[in-house]
Amino acid sequence: MSVNTVSCTVKPAITLQLGDAKTDTSRPGVYVIDVTLPIGQTVNIQEISFKNYYTACLTLRLLIRGEEGAAKWATCLRNRCLMPSPHTEEGSQDYYSVYRQQMLIEPDNVLAVRLILRQPSSSWLNFSVEEIKIHPCITEDPERDIPDWLSDLTHVDQLSDLQGLPDPQTVSSSIQQMWALTEVMQTNQTTASVGRFDVDGCYDINLLSFT
Repeated sequence: MSVNTVSCTVKPAITLQLGDAKTDTSRPGVYVIDVTLPIGQTVNIQEISFKNYYTACLTLRLLIRGEEGAAKWATCLRNRCLMPSPHTEEGSQDYYSVYRQQMLIEPDNVLAVRLILRQPSSSWLNFSVEEIKIHPCITEDPERDIPDWLSDLTHVDQLSDLQGLPDPQTVSSSIQQMWALTEVMQTNQTTASVGRFDVDGCYDINLLSFT
Protein backbone atom coordinates (compact mmCIF):
# COMPACT_ATOMS: atom_id res chain seq x y z
CA MET A 1 0.00 0.00 0.00
CA SER A 2 1.24 3.46 -0.89
CA VAL A 3 1.99 5.80 2.05
CA ASN A 4 1.00 9.08 0.38
CA THR A 5 -2.66 10.03 0.37
CA VAL A 6 -4.72 12.82 -1.19
CA SER A 7 -6.71 15.28 0.90
CA CYS A 8 -10.38 14.51 0.18
CA THR A 9 -13.88 14.68 1.63
CA VAL A 10 -15.96 11.53 2.13
CA LYS A 11 -19.65 12.42 1.94
CA PRO A 12 -22.38 10.52 3.83
CA ALA A 13 -23.80 7.47 2.09
CA ILE A 14 -26.92 7.93 -0.03
CA THR A 15 -29.52 5.17 -0.12
CA LEU A 16 -30.76 3.83 -3.44
CA GLN A 17 -34.11 2.16 -2.86
CA LEU A 18 -36.96 1.13 -5.11
CA GLY A 19 -40.40 2.38 -4.17
CA ASP A 20 -41.31 4.91 -1.53
CA ALA A 21 -38.64 5.17 1.13
CA LYS A 22 -41.25 6.29 3.71
CA THR A 23 -43.61 3.37 3.24
CA ASP A 24 -41.15 0.67 2.18
CA THR A 25 -39.66 -0.77 5.37
CA SER A 26 -37.36 -3.24 3.66
CA ARG A 27 -33.62 -2.72 4.11
CA PRO A 28 -31.97 -0.99 1.12
CA GLY A 29 -29.49 -3.09 -0.82
CA VAL A 30 -27.48 -0.28 -2.45
CA TYR A 31 -25.55 2.65 -1.00
CA VAL A 32 -23.61 5.35 -2.85
CA ILE A 33 -20.63 7.19 -1.30
CA ASP A 34 -19.02 10.16 -3.07
CA VAL A 35 -15.42 11.19 -2.35
CA THR A 36 -14.54 14.70 -3.56
CA LEU A 37 -11.26 16.56 -3.91
CA PRO A 38 -10.71 20.26 -3.13
CA ILE A 39 -12.35 22.49 -5.76
CA GLY A 40 -10.27 22.74 -8.93
CA GLN A 41 -7.86 19.97 -7.90
CA THR A 42 -7.36 16.75 -9.85
CA VAL A 43 -5.35 13.63 -9.14
CA ASN A 44 -3.79 10.77 -11.06
CA ILE A 45 -4.75 7.76 -8.97
CA GLN A 46 -2.36 4.95 -8.20
CA GLU A 47 -4.50 3.15 -5.62
CA ILE A 48 -7.78 3.37 -3.69
CA SER A 49 -7.81 1.60 -0.32
CA PHE A 50 -10.56 1.02 2.24
CA LYS A 51 -11.83 -1.27 4.99
CA ASN A 52 -14.95 -3.27 4.25
CA TYR A 53 -17.95 -3.42 6.53
CA TYR A 54 -20.31 -6.12 5.27
CA THR A 55 -20.43 -4.90 1.66
CA ALA A 56 -20.80 -7.82 -0.74
CA CYS A 57 -19.56 -6.14 -3.93
CA LEU A 58 -18.27 -2.77 -5.10
CA THR A 59 -18.42 -0.67 -8.25
CA LEU A 60 -16.17 2.38 -8.71
CA ARG A 61 -16.89 5.38 -10.93
CA LEU A 62 -14.59 8.32 -11.55
CA LEU A 63 -15.43 11.90 -12.47
CA ILE A 64 -12.73 12.73 -15.00
CA ARG A 65 -11.87 16.12 -16.47
CA GLY A 66 -11.54 15.89 -20.26
CA GLU A 67 -9.16 17.69 -22.58
CA GLU A 68 -11.66 20.51 -23.20
CA GLY A 69 -12.35 20.94 -19.48
CA ALA A 70 -15.68 19.10 -19.46
CA ALA A 71 -16.09 16.45 -16.74
CA LYS A 72 -17.89 13.12 -17.13
CA TRP A 73 -18.39 9.96 -15.10
CA ALA A 74 -16.76 6.70 -16.18
CA THR A 75 -16.76 3.24 -14.58
CA CYS A 76 -13.28 2.03 -13.61
CA LEU A 77 -14.26 -1.07 -11.59
CA ARG A 78 -17.41 -3.14 -11.97
CA ASN A 79 -18.92 -5.45 -9.29
CA ARG A 80 -15.72 -6.27 -7.44
CA CYS A 81 -16.52 -9.10 -5.03
CA LEU A 82 -15.61 -8.31 -1.41
CA MET A 83 -17.47 -11.18 0.31
CA PRO A 84 -17.36 -14.61 -1.37
CA SER A 85 -20.78 -15.29 0.11
CA PRO A 86 -22.96 -12.32 1.13
CA HIS A 87 -24.58 -14.46 3.86
CA THR A 88 -21.35 -15.35 5.72
CA GLU A 89 -18.70 -13.33 7.59
CA GLU A 90 -15.81 -14.06 5.24
CA GLY A 91 -14.29 -10.83 3.87
CA SER A 92 -16.84 -8.69 5.70
CA GLN A 93 -14.25 -6.62 7.60
CA ASP A 94 -11.10 -7.05 5.51
CA TYR A 95 -8.89 -4.31 4.09
CA TYR A 96 -8.90 -3.95 0.30
CA SER A 97 -6.95 -2.02 -2.31
CA VAL A 98 -7.88 -1.32 -5.91
CA TYR A 99 -4.76 -0.62 -7.94
CA ARG A 100 -4.36 1.42 -11.09
CA GLN A 101 -3.52 -1.71 -13.10
CA GLN A 102 -6.86 -3.28 -12.11
CA MET A 103 -8.99 -0.38 -13.35
CA LEU A 104 -10.84 -0.44 -16.66
CA ILE A 105 -9.69 3.10 -17.60
CA GLU A 106 -6.70 5.32 -16.94
CA PRO A 107 -7.54 7.05 -13.62
CA ASP A 108 -5.97 10.42 -14.52
CA ASN A 109 -7.30 13.97 -13.98
CA VAL A 110 -9.85 12.65 -11.49
CA LEU A 111 -12.12 15.19 -9.77
CA ALA A 112 -14.19 12.79 -7.63
CA VAL A 113 -14.67 9.09 -6.85
CA ARG A 114 -18.05 7.38 -6.44
CA LEU A 115 -18.34 4.06 -4.61
CA ILE A 116 -21.49 2.01 -5.27
CA LEU A 117 -21.96 -0.61 -2.55
CA ARG A 118 -24.26 -3.65 -2.85
CA GLN A 119 -25.40 -6.17 -0.27
CA PRO A 120 -28.24 -8.49 -1.39
CA SER A 121 -28.34 -10.42 1.87
CA SER A 122 -30.77 -9.45 4.62
CA SER A 123 -28.56 -11.07 7.26
CA TRP A 124 -26.84 -7.77 8.13
CA LEU A 125 -28.48 -4.70 9.62
CA ASN A 126 -26.12 -2.32 7.81
CA PHE A 127 -23.17 -2.27 5.42
CA SER A 128 -20.61 0.28 4.25
CA VAL A 129 -16.89 0.83 3.62
CA GLU A 130 -14.59 2.74 5.97
CA GLU A 131 -11.17 4.42 6.00
CA ILE A 132 -11.38 5.35 2.32
CA LYS A 133 -8.03 6.66 1.06
CA ILE A 134 -6.92 7.83 -2.38
CA HIS A 135 -3.24 7.36 -3.18
CA PRO A 136 -1.73 9.46 -6.02
CA CYS A 137 0.84 8.46 -8.59
CA ILE A 138 4.33 9.51 -7.54
CA THR A 139 6.50 11.05 -10.25
CA GLU A 140 10.17 10.24 -9.94
CA ASP A 141 12.59 13.16 -9.67
CA PRO A 142 15.75 12.39 -11.71
CA GLU A 143 17.77 14.68 -9.45
CA ARG A 144 16.88 12.41 -6.51
CA ASP A 145 18.26 9.25 -8.10
CA ILE A 146 21.60 9.87 -6.34
CA PRO A 147 21.38 10.40 -2.57
CA ASP A 148 22.39 13.84 -1.33
CA TRP A 149 25.10 12.48 0.94
CA LEU A 150 26.72 10.59 -1.94
CA SER A 151 26.59 13.65 -4.22
CA ASP A 152 28.22 15.81 -1.53
CA LEU A 153 30.88 13.17 -0.89
CA THR A 154 31.75 12.99 -4.59
CA HIS A 155 32.04 16.78 -4.74
CA VAL A 156 34.42 16.82 -1.75
CA ASP A 157 36.54 14.03 -3.27
CA GLN A 158 36.86 15.99 -6.51
CA LEU A 159 37.99 19.08 -4.61
CA SER A 160 40.51 17.09 -2.54
CA ASP A 161 41.99 15.56 -5.71
CA LEU A 162 42.69 19.03 -7.11
CA GLN A 163 44.34 20.40 -3.96
CA GLY A 164 48.12 20.79 -4.28
CA LEU A 165 48.11 20.88 -8.08
CA PRO A 166 49.20 24.05 -9.97
CA ASP A 167 46.67 26.22 -11.70
CA PRO A 168 45.93 24.74 -15.16
CA GLN A 169 46.05 28.20 -16.79
CA THR A 170 49.48 28.91 -15.29
CA VAL A 171 50.82 25.57 -16.54
CA SER A 172 49.43 26.23 -20.02
CA SER A 173 51.04 29.69 -20.17
CA SER A 174 54.44 28.33 -19.10
CA ILE A 175 54.32 25.57 -21.72
CA GLN A 176 53.47 28.12 -24.40
CA GLN A 177 56.44 30.29 -23.41
CA MET A 178 58.78 27.28 -23.49
CA TRP A 179 57.52 26.35 -26.94
CA ALA A 180 58.11 29.90 -28.23
CA LEU A 181 61.65 29.94 -26.79
CA THR A 182 62.40 26.60 -28.47
CA GLU A 183 61.21 27.96 -31.81
CA VAL A 184 63.50 31.00 -31.47
CA MET A 185 66.52 28.83 -30.60
CA GLN A 186 65.89 26.54 -33.56
CA THR A 187 65.64 29.54 -35.91
CA ASN A 188 68.92 31.12 -34.73
CA GLN A 189 70.86 27.86 -34.60
CA THR A 190 74.10 28.03 -36.72
CA THR A 191 75.11 25.27 -39.08
CA ALA A 192 78.92 25.87 -38.56
CA SER A 193 80.67 23.14 -36.59
CA VAL A 194 82.75 24.13 -33.61
CA GLY A 195 85.77 22.00 -32.81
CA ARG A 196 86.26 20.83 -29.32
CA PHE A 197 89.65 22.60 -28.90
CA ASP A 198 89.27 25.16 -31.71
CA VAL A 199 89.76 28.72 -30.47
CA ASP A 200 89.59 31.42 -33.17
CA GLY A 201 90.70 29.01 -35.87
CA CYS A 202 93.75 27.63 -33.95
CA TYR A 203 94.36 25.22 -31.10
CA ASP A 204 95.25 26.28 -27.57
CA ILE A 205 98.29 24.29 -26.49
CA ASN A 206 97.03 24.19 -22.89
CA LEU A 207 93.87 22.35 -23.99
CA LEU A 208 95.79 19.53 -25.70
CA SER A 209 96.60 16.40 -23.77
CA PHE A 210 99.53 14.14 -24.51
CA THR A 211 99.32 10.38 -24.23
